[in-house]
Amino acid sequence: MSIIIRNFATVNEYYYYGVAAAIYIALCWTFAAVRWFHTCQQPKEHRAAIWPDRKLQCIIYMMPTFLLPYAIEPSDPSAWLMYKSYFPACYYFYSAALLLCFFGSLRQWGQWKTVSWIGAIITSLTMAPLVLNAWVPGGFMTEGAISLWSNVVMVVSLVMMVYAVVAMWQVWQWMKLARDDNFSNPDDFPMQYASRVWLAPVIFTPMLWPAYLFDSPALRAVSDMILSVCTVLMLLHVLPIWRRVAIVTALDGDHADTIDDADGDDHRDDLIAQTAIEIEAYVRDGQAYLDPHLKIDDVVDHCRLGRTYVSLTFQRRFGSFSAYVNRLRLSHYDQYQASHPAETKESAALASGFSSYNACYRAQQKLKK
Repeated sequence: MSIIIRNFATVNEYYYYGVAAAIYIALCWTFAAVRWFHTCQQPKEHRAAIWPDRKLQCIIYMMPTFLLPYAIEPSDPSAWLMYKSYFPACYYFYSAALLLCFFGSLRQWGQWKTVSWIGAIITSLTMAPLVLNAWVPGGFMTEGAISLWSNVVMVVSLVMMVYAVVAMWQVWQWMKLARDDNFSNPDDFPMQYASRVWLAPVIFTPMLWPAYLFDSPALRAVSDMILSVCTVLMLLHVLPIWRRVAIVTALDGDHADTIDDADGDDHRDDLIAQTAIEIEAYVRDGQAYLDPHLKIDDVVDHCRLGRTYVSLTFQRRFGSFSAYVNRLRLSHYDQYQASHPAETKESAALASGFSSYNACYRAQQKLKK
């Protein structure tokens, strides 16, 4: 009788492990479907507004499909080996690739694409034997092969951790550029969203390693439920049609570089005055402000002066880089509307150097303060 009870308890325990895995997989599918089919009106009208990470997110959130053997039969050793290995081997790669794709698409995704492809190939080759072993009835890997491949999973997981650290560092560098009033349009870099998600690999770490290191299905089940909650939160984040407004914030224009007044002299003042003339000639007279992705670095390159002097000139003569550029855009916007009464506000905003009418409206509100 005690044996029967013990066996029933074991079966019941594995049942809950399978349920936890099934919930995680189902929520991943739900997220992929919502991310693919539910998109806000602006991307529907302007396909370029759909950030590249949308497709990548859908692919990544469909990957747990391969984990179905564990959800169906959690007591199968081959399925468990695949399942516990999936999280440390793949999640760091997923997090890094999404960080670089999402924020790199706005900065320099091209230079990271090759590295990400290499990471994808390494991760796929690592998981392929384990997936096949779990899906083939009875499995085919010997104990020696399983031991060897467990070491491979460990090494690849550590490599992907390094890749994730590099991705976090790169996004942090882009965030520093954004804080420095480098962008004239807030849509060029979603600073607020970046500050919320750039540490995702660190946050996920306690949910990836314990079950693998301690070979514990119970720990894995708990981690699955936590990851499921995270997926629901992400799902709620992408559902509202106003999510682009929620994740994009106007950049603060009050962080331009400064120089101690004690270092000032007539030569510096003359240089600032000359720099102001060159800035106006390039940005205002040359209508560089019509470029929706105009950056302060572009002005620095044109003036061929140090960034410090250019930033100080904007601060002393024009208030800030973004304020000056957006004042010119708003003036152009008013003139454009007056001369093109049949055009929509969106068209007028795009013709005036704004990335959207929402960006135009936010610029208006910010300059009124």
